[in-house]
Amino acid sequence: VVCRDGCIKAVGQADVIRNQFSGATFERIIDCSGKCVLPGLVDAHTHPVWAGDRVHEFAMKLAGASYMEIHQAGGGIHFTVEHTRKATEEELFHTFKHRLERMCRAGSTLIECKSGYGLNLETELKMLRVIERAKQSMDIGISSTYCGAHSVPKGKTVTEATDDIINNHLPKLKELKLSGEIHVNNIDVFCEKGVFDLDSTRRILQAGKDIGLQINFHGDELHPMKSAELGAELGAQAISHLEEVSDEGITAMARAKCAAVLLPTTAYMLRLKQPQARKMLEEGVIVALGSDFNPNAYCFSMPMVMHLACVNMKMSMNEALAAATINAAYALGKSDTHGSIETGKQGDLVIINSSRWEHLIYQFGGHEALIDYVIVKGKVIYQNERCGTMSSY
Repeated sequence: VVCRDGCIKAVGQADVIRNQFSGATFERIIDCSGKCVLPGLVDAHTHPVWAGDRVHEFAMKLAGASYMEIHQAGGGIHFTVEHTRKATEEELFHTFKHRLERMCRAGSTLIECKSGYGLNLETELKMLRVIERAKQSMDIGISSTYCGAHSVPKGKTVTEATDDIINNHLPKLKELKLSGEIHVNNIDVFCEKGVFDLDSTRRILQAGKDIGLQINFHGDELHPMKSAELGAELGAQAISHLEEVSDEGITAMARAKCAAVLLPTTAYMLRLKQPQARKMLEEGVIVALGSDFNPNAYCFSMPMVMHLACVNMKMSMNEALAAATINAAYALGKSDTHGSIETGKQGDLVIINSSRWEHLIYQFGGHEALIDYVIVKGKVIYQNERCGTMSSY
């Protein structure tokens, strides 16, 4: 039972609920006989605001080019930055809205959304305004992330880029937050060899923390950088990627209750070493999942992410579901309100056309026929037009 305020009023056995609310009137009743009701999925890592796709680079990757080789040849992030700088705010909002709707149809009800394809103050703010506009105008939940340190801009050194972010970008974000124009939740840095080193990453993350942003950054993806140790030391809410994390880093994250946002799509598409999900889980790390939707990993579907997590990272289906709901909510600092079906939490739900919830993971790429309803704050924001007319089997 979800109240008009969008929060869950009661959860329990059907007959108990019927008796408890026998005198109540409801705006809508959904018959879920033979179906499963799950928490709305939470995508803990996406880059969904940009122009200029990189479909041409997929062929280069298949031919053996590495991520950094493409990056150094002027492709990768810099290609998308060039196109995003040229795009209008309206163009960016139109494509962003379309992408969010596709994520929603795949069951996501709360999505972390990063800037990062501007690398200058003007374009980063343009991207953050687009995210803010979606926050205000769409029903889907959004956690926004400033990722101005996604790459070192052309013509700048790492130190110059770091100084620009600390002295210009972050004070402007603080000003816009105080005026109520833009509300950013997290700060992100791509801590990587040839991008932002450990010292620059530390400076930027600490400066972001000082203006009230949660630390949630890219670390230990392509090279071991001791990002996990740094994140634990700074009190990071979450660190993403971690394909090259050290044993000491895993221990430090477990101790600091810093979530690991694992991205099986990225490891799969870039043919990287898979993140050590099993070791992290055994050590007590809070493991979350994200799609890493971006021009380099074009995936909208958290059910597909969960499937890859089970097959390639050896997670159980229970672990994958927790990682895509309550743990992903934790990675965004929202596990007190999102990520599980509990009284008092926000009424974000996915109803699937199967009597076994495991079908959401078991069926690889089949969510279009499987998901009947996606509900945010008790409001149906997506209903499958063929709802109830087909079997998921």
